[in-house]
Amino acid sequence: MPATPESLWGQAAALQRAGRLAEAATVYRQFIALRPDVVEARVNLANLLSASGAHADAEGLYREALALRRDLPEARFGLGNALRAQGRLEEAVAAYRAVPQGTSNPGVLYNLGSALQALGRSDEAFTAFSRVVALKPEMAQAHNNLGILLYDRAEWDKALTSFATALRFQPGFVKARNNQGMALHKLGYAGDAEAAFREAIRLKPDYVEAFDNLGALLLELGRTEEAFECFMRRAALVTAPQAPAESRADHDAEQTAFRGRAAGAVEIAGGARIAGLAINQRNNIAEISTAWQTNRPQIVVIDDLLTPEALEGLRRFCHGSTIWRDTFDGYVGARPQSGFACPLLAQVARDFADSYPAIFRDHPLLFAWAFKYQQGQCGTRVHADFAAVNVNFWITPDDANRDPATGGLVVWDKAAPLDWDFERYNADEGAIRDYLQRSGAVPTRIPYRANRAVVFDSDLFHETDTLDFNPGYTNRRINITLLYGTRDPAPEPR
Repeated sequence: MPATPESLWGQAAALQRAGRLAEAATVYRQFIALRPDVVEARVNLANLLSASGAHADAEGLYREALALRRDLPEARFGLGNALRAQGRLEEAVAAYRAVPQGTSNPGVLYNLGSALQALGRSDEAFTAFSRVVALKPEMAQAHNNLGILLYDRAEWDKALTSFATALRFQPGFVKARNNQGMALHKLGYAGDAEAAFREAIRLKPDYVEAFDNLGALLLELGRTEEAFECFMRRAALVTAPQAPAESRADHDAEQTAFRGRAAGAVEIAGGARIAGLAINQRNNIAEISTAWQTNRPQIVVIDDLLTPEALEGLRRFCHGSTIWRDTFDGYVGARPQSGFACPLLAQVARDFADSYPAIFRDHPLLFAWAFKYQQGQCGTRVHADFAAVNVNFWITPDDANRDPATGGLVVWDKAAPLDWDFERYNADEGAIRDYLQRSGAVPTRIPYRANRAVVFDSDLFHETDTLDFNPGYTNRRINITLLYGTRDPAPEPR
């Protein structure tokens, strides 16, 4: 006996309740073949398809339903969701706005606000989320999103209130807890911010963003070793790096041959603290400190920076650790978040600041990274950094460098203009070159030497000099950068 539409409808609904979505979808299709006039069947099937990720197919069914009944709210709302899932945000906004009585529906308003927020239309998103919490005050996600918008406006007190409200309704809301920490950090409540980040990690031990935020806070507080431990825990969570671009593929192939095996997850080779100081105390520290205070432009060069044991330890760490996750044009990079945060590096950063108090004063280490360059390629292009003191030092042996007169750093005697934003003074090479030419800037060239550090005012434009290194994995030029303190918004005239 053939199935009747009524039996098919009941069977599909039962399968749907049981979570057997693929089977339910099949039965709904059979029902639609018999009763193409029942709009609700198309909506139910579209909902199932959307839940399984088949958003384009779901979109088609929602449109079929709307062709049969233009005022069906469920179909209009579902269409908006399918469009948003496909990244077609403008169309999604239009669909949400067309939902009948949508302005009094918290679910519609929330999704509308989310689409507007993703489009950067923050004022409209703010209006939508405000309407949501007026209609449904207990909706924690809407309070959290309002807080994000307020945070982006630098209204941190109000943002904190929104995050607290979200947590009052949903105490285990991990994103809101992390965002609460960010607002507390901005407001200067470092202890409360740390507690919030740690609670977010307790609730979700693989929450990468909370590790990032906690590590940055600990650096700012001068707790470098704890920050690096946090970043190393974070690096261990990222076990599936993206497919590398050409420069990283070449590096990874050479590193695999060097190590004798490939690695997917982050693997650390060495990097333990050493006994005693990592910074060489045989240098004339008083003379170097005086030079820092008097040189204009503010540049000093320190040779034999690291003790032999520290230098060899960093080389082993940089050669053997699979931390080189960032890809640039002609070189690869590693950051604390990817595992460039070994105890030895924290010791170097701490000992350096302690050995040269006249240079670093009370500036904490805030950023660190390393670059490993590919032979025959260019280095880092001209830029300035957001910091008070910039330290660049090199650890590749001298015999890797074919031209001892070059291979180092070029530092210009002009600082980034204070009215330039970070993107401009850090990445807009055309604007920087034009500014240097118009201002008559003069470069200082510091040739490459192993274990040489160049310490300079981070406002000064700088770039990698011409590179000519021998082929081979251990001959790749390795540059380590440490940034201490933040850029002074009102430096003394030079």
